[in-house]
This record gives sequence, structure tokens and C-alpha cells, in this order.
Amino acid sequence: MNTNSSHLRAFALLTLVMVFWAGNSIVARAVRFDVGPFTLAFVRWAGASLLLAPFAWGGLRREWPVLRRHWKAVLLLGLMGIGAFNTLLYVGLQYTAATNALLLQAAIPAAVVLVDRMAFGTRATGLQLAGIAASILGVVVIVFEGDPRAALRLHFGLGDGLVLSSVLVWSLYTVFLRLRPPVSPTTFVAATFLVGVVVLAPFAAWEWSVGREVRWSPSVGLAFLYVAVLPSTVSYFIYNHAAHVVGPARAGQAITLMPLFGAFLSTLLLGERLHPYHFAGMAFIVAGIAIGILAARKQAAGAGAARQLEDRA
Repeated sequence: MNTNSSHLRAFALLTLVMVFWAGNSIVARAVRFDVGPFTLAFVRWAGASLLLAPFAWGGLRREWPVLRRHWKAVLLLGLMGIGAFNTLLYVGLQYTAATNALLLQAAIPAAVVLVDRMAFGTRATGLQLAGIAASILGVVVIVFEGDPRAALRLHFGLGDGLVLSSVLVWSLYTVFLRLRPPVSPTTFVAATFLVGVVVLAPFAAWEWSVGREVRWSPSVGLAFLYVAVLPSTVSYFIYNHAAHVVGPARAGQAITLMPLFGAFLSTLLLGERLHPYHFAGMAFIVAGIAIGILAARKQAAGAGAARQLEDRA
């Protein structure tokens, strides 16, 4: 498969991930009165670890020496991507709407570019910055409902602050994925999931001890199943692979699709209406993603030309 095809495939897979993650925020908001945020995060990763165990156990045993040598990177990525990000998001969703959380997460692409620049000196191309700007402009159009005066009515609360903290954590995770140890994807994902389970267990236990028990119902059971399978086990494999293929900044840019899918899911599941400003914002978001794909293709073409020159030399 050539580079352009692999990039297009990676972006297509990232689109699927954004659907699952948009659903994750909506589900977490929907069950906030029935399940505590630490419990939801713990069940999510414990369930994902159990689902993955039959496929990962052999690899974990074989590649344990490599994991042990790179334990600092595994611990760091597990703490950020599994332990901290989702917990901050779930706690934030106790206090702010799912739509707010989805919109705030659209700040991730810009944060990834900034963190990548500060940590590794990576310079974003002009096209890449233009794509990010277009996507963020689309989010702003949706947030302000097509009316700049709506900025005066915005309220920034505790939940929004927690979600923004999760944005920073996820940006760090995306950038520092380049430190992942040289092990198979299944082994790496399983190892980071286990880090998250160990870290979250005492917080979930504390939540139960103070009386925040699970109010069981079929919808809660389905919520547990959903968060353990689609936005966790499936999505993390895809996201980590895509970040390796297209780079952290472009993988992060795909997150601007979450408000778009969140709006459609809210319409389908919650009966909310879509307005003209939603479609205007979506057009900017899609344009930004398209510019990002174009930037990736141009960079890949340039890298291919450089390799050909080296081969001839």
C-alpha cells in the first residue's frame, strides 16, 4: 500500500474513532446520576482489559522484558491516556453538558501542535495550520450559534475546566506516543490499559465507600458494555495506529470531528434539533480535515521525492 493510500485509510479509521468517542461523552453524561465517574472509568478499563486478555496474554509474557526496560514510558502513557484523560472527562461531565465537552475537546489539535513544538521542536506546515484554523473556526461557529454576541452569554464552570484539563492530558498523550516501546500494538494497549485499571481502582473504591453506588438498570449495563468495547478496546488500537501513520498533529486534528458527530448523535438519541449554524460549522470542520489530508499527502510526496534523490545519489 502506498503512502497516500495508507494516510487516507488512517483518516477514514480516525473518523470511525470520533463517532465512538462522541458517543462516549453522550453515554457518560446520560448515566451520570446512576454511575460515579471513577466507577465508570474503572469499569471501562477493567472491562476492556478483560476483553483484551485472551489476545494479549501471550504477547505480554513474551515482550515483558521490553516493557520492563521501557517501564517509564509505559507508565507515563498509561497514566495520561488511560488513567487521567478519561477520568477528568467523566468527572467534568458531571457538571457540564456533553455538547460542551465535545466542543471543548476540539481544542486538542491546536494543543497537540503546541505541545509537539515545545517538546520535540516539530514545526507545523502552513497547510496544516490552515486546516486546524478552519476546523476550530467551525467549532466557534457552532459554539456561538452563528452569532458572535453569544460569546457574552458563555459560562465557564468547573466541569468545563476539568474537560479542558483532559484536553491538555490527551494532547500530551498523543505527542508522547512516539515514546512507546517497540512491542506489538496488542501488548502496548494491554499494558497501558492495566496501568489505568491499577490507578483507578482505589478511586473507584473510595467512591463506593462514600455511598456512590451503581444504580443498576439495562441502560447502565449497555453503557458499561459500550464504553468498554467501542471507545476503548477498538478505538485505542485505531488511534495509536493512525497517530503512527499520519503523525500526532494530524491524528489530533481529527478530534474536531467529534462535535459534528456529537450533534448528529444528540439529534438521533436525544431528540435535539440541528440548526443552520450547525451545518455552517460542520462545513468548516470538514474543510479543515480535508486541508489536513492534503497537507499529509504533500508532505508524503516530498518525503518520497527526497528518498528517491538519496537512492540515486
